[in-house]
Amino acid sequence: MADRRQRDGILLAVGLGIALLVAYWPALHGGMLWDDDAHVTRPELRSAEGLIRIWTEPGATQQFYPLLHSVFWLEHRLWGDAVLGYHLANLLQHGLAACLVFLLVRRLELPGAALAAGVWALHPVSVESVAWISEQKNTLSAVLYLGAALCYLKFDATRGRGPYLAAFGLFGLALLTKTVTATLPAALLVIFWWRRGRLGFRRDVAPLLPWFALGIASGLFTAWMERSFIGAQGTDFALGPVERVLLAGRAVCFYFGKLVWPVDLVFIYPRWTIDAAVTWQYVFPLAVAVVGGGFIWLARRRRGPLAALLLYGGTLFPALGFLNVYPFLFSFVADHFQYLASLAVIVPVAGLATRLAAPLPVAGRGALAAALLLGLTLLSRSQARPYADAETLYRTILRANPDCWLAANNLGNLASRSPDRAAEAAALYAEVVRLRPGMADAHYNLANALARLPGRAGEAEAHYRNALRLQPDLVEARNHYGNLLAREPARTPEAIAQFQAALRLEPGFAEVHNNLGNLLVRLPGRRAEAITHYETAVRLQPDFADAHYNLAVAAAREPGGRDRALAAFAAALRLRPDFAEAHFGCGVLLHEDPARRAEADEHFAATLRLRPDWVAARRHIELLKRRAGP
Repeated sequence: MADRRQRDGILLAVGLGIALLVAYWPALHGGMLWDDDAHVTRPELRSAEGLIRIWTEPGATQQFYPLLHSVFWLEHRLWGDAVLGYHLANLLQHGLAACLVFLLVRRLELPGAALAAGVWALHPVSVESVAWISEQKNTLSAVLYLGAALCYLKFDATRGRGPYLAAFGLFGLALLTKTVTATLPAALLVIFWWRRGRLGFRRDVAPLLPWFALGIASGLFTAWMERSFIGAQGTDFALGPVERVLLAGRAVCFYFGKLVWPVDLVFIYPRWTIDAAVTWQYVFPLAVAVVGGGFIWLARRRRGPLAALLLYGGTLFPALGFLNVYPFLFSFVADHFQYLASLAVIVPVAGLATRLAAPLPVAGRGALAAALLLGLTLLSRSQARPYADAETLYRTILRANPDCWLAANNLGNLASRSPDRAAEAAALYAEVVRLRPGMADAHYNLANALARLPGRAGEAEAHYRNALRLQPDLVEARNHYGNLLAREPARTPEAIAQFQAALRLEPGFAEVHNNLGNLLVRLPGRRAEAITHYETAVRLQPDFADAHYNLAVAAAREPGGRDRALAAFAAALRLRPDFAEAHFGCGVLLHEDPARRAEADEHFAATLRLRPDWVAARRHIELLKRRAGP
């Protein structure tokens, strides 16, 4: 019997592995999406000191999940920025979690363990968690959550100290990966009530009290982080108690519907308008209450349905709207929110299906199960296709959810990277402004795009002004607005005022110091002031090649500034060896010294090699050489 179980487990793992590769193949080479770059370890955290910061400094990473970000840190050491490694890690963890589901269902002596594991692994609502690199927090935390549950069930049977400590350790690690796992001790109590019909304080509740304390502390800390560091506060999150109940009821029904009928799944769903004055919105919490009441009545004979409802609602609880989470800014629901919770529906339904199919021949049961899993595999494969790259994903979202301002904004960000797509970027940002007229960043992004288009400077200025009216401390807007004003010599004082205001808000902004220096250097008697700003810029940002170059040009015009200028040109060229203008400037200065004209000629040759169409430089070089003579 043990050999057969072991063989079944191996066959399940191999079969699931093949099916998962088929389902997720379209996404395996998919690039970075949305906030992936905030999760994959940033350059300043890739050292040993960075690893310490991950564990000790809230705000060093997007969310304070130190175990998750330590895993990302290790993965970056293994394969750098190669996305395939991250996708395979997600897929492996998801597959391992499915195997743990199989073991957990068997431990609970429920039928349909293999079917439950297969359905959960291949269900399309899991695609968002597996195909999106950032959601490694879901797959990794699921492994730890399910591992902790298995160990605790062993403790419950043996009361051994080892299984308890192992379970508690895994639970703690799960919390350090994603706080939604704080629901585990409550889930365990529901399971014990379902199995025994009652809960004993000493046997069932007391051992889990430390778990509840740790989970509550972790949840409160994460809620504080969401508000303080991520921005889950403000008018977009201002829901009253009644509205939050309406939201929770609707979310539960929505998630259940997507689980039962997984069509029209979207990375970002339309954001509902929750209004306590709208009568039909009460249907959802009322439906949940009616079903719950029916299950309570039924629990006198069958506890399973009520236990499943409690597990489903309890695991979903952190995402139901009673607590603010940042994604509520653009949608109140997301597929990845029910990654773990879906087990509370899938496991009992798989058990019921197995019982109902028991009279069928083995071949018939196998064919039905295979057909179901094949169908789910194909649905998941289709759902994984948009994850091939960010642009495909955002366009897919906009087809399904045309009013998704976030997708339009992110697509605009992609378009703005290409000079020939500035008009497209402006159109996308204009749509964001239409959808979110009170969003300062939307006006700022649109202004930047318009500023790149011929004849649209006036419109750009209007949107810069709107952005600063909505958010006066938006330093980037003041910087770019200053650059726009600087195009007109008559408006130089206004441009200077914008740069100075930006520096009052953020004195360490190197780019603003450089831009202000570029304006001041043109004004009579203010070159020394400009040089001070250039020097500040390179001190703040030593790899700022343009600031080194600008410093060199300004210093070269100062009496006795030749050596200072040469040093700055050299710094610019170390940072950017193909900097033609720096080669030219360096060559001009070196040519003044007859002993260094060979060096000057090398720089001139580099200038013309890098910019063969630079006619003015070619003429100046020829003039210098004629004056120098043979």
